[in-house]
Amino acid sequence: MSPYLAQRYTIAETGLSVSPLGLGTVKLGRNTGVKYPAAFKIPDDKQALTLLEQAWDLGINLLDTAPAYGNSEQRLGELLPKLNKDWVIATKVGETFNPDTAGSAYNFTPEFIQHSVETSLKNLKRDVLDIVLIHSDGQDKTIIEQYGVLDVLNDLKQQGLVRATGMSTKTVEGGLLTLQQADIAMVMHNLAYRDEQAVIEHAAISNKAIFIKKALGSGHLTESSSDTDPVQANFDFIYQNPAVASVIVGTITPLHLRDNVQKMIQALA
Repeated sequence: MSPYLAQRYTIAETGLSVSPLGLGTVKLGRNTGVKYPAAFKIPDDKQALTLLEQAWDLGINLLDTAPAYGNSEQRLGELLPKLNKDWVIATKVGETFNPDTAGSAYNFTPEFIQHSVETSLKNLKRDVLDIVLIHSDGQDKTIIEQYGVLDVLNDLKQQGLVRATGMSTKTVEGGLLTLQQADIAMVMHNLAYRDEQAVIEHAAISNKAIFIKKALGSGHLTESSSDTDPVQANFDFIYQNPAVASVIVGTITPLHLRDNVQKMIQALA
């Protein structure tokens, strides 16, 4: 086995260690109101279990979900006990999804965050949530400073309900504020979008972790017409940053997942 398949990044002082590639699970629970280049069918339980088992066998231990991902949390809560593996699960608070309108709603009050964490614990059938991130609507600074969302998550961490906290941000200012108060900033970063590089660099000097979202532009960057492999090129670019703990990919295709892992290995070599 390649040493990169077993490689783990330890997040700050949380004791959590995650694989350099994480599996995003939005496609296990939602296929409307999404921004992928092609329509897709949500996998049935057998297909989902096969994908999850393959992910584990390929060295992936991190799963990324959210209440905004349809019934992804509930499905993971039902499916994961059948595999009996020591997964690290990252979920989120703040955004919910209405399947009737295919639209999102946001709520960042302390009461709602508490309720969302309690609901995620039930959905995922866990006593503790490994990682909880604020699911930003883009108003990062307001959410952090006026609502005190990271303070709320850190209180829940002190209570033993959450192991690591952070925010899925959309601005440099929000990312930097997150790193001051939490363990993880999830940022968008790829060859076509480098605006949040300063957040990644700050994480490296402050012993905080970075999760990368939309590394392949929700699939749009894989449709390159050049001779260069866009997945390999983006992975090579992203993994140059030592603070990157994990890159989240949302594929439901076993062949694509294996290919992503092989290109991760090449990028880390």
